[in-house]
Amino acid sequence: MAISLSVVLLLGIILVVLMRSGAIKAGPAIAAILFGFFLASTGMAPSINRFLNSIADTINEITF
Repeated sequence: MAISLSVVLLLGIILVVLMRSGAIKAGPAIAAILFGFFLASTGMAPSINRFLNSIADTINEITF
């Protein structure tokens, strides 16, 4: 849950920055938000969630 909340917050910040810089307008931003919302209710949602969790685990295992 903490990872998905962090990802949502990060993507929200990126979306706001893109809108304020003029790189993306409000219409496409709303379309992207709705696409994500409806994608979350499809059968692909568990696969996407597993993929993002595996990426987060891989990044977490990196040691410097």
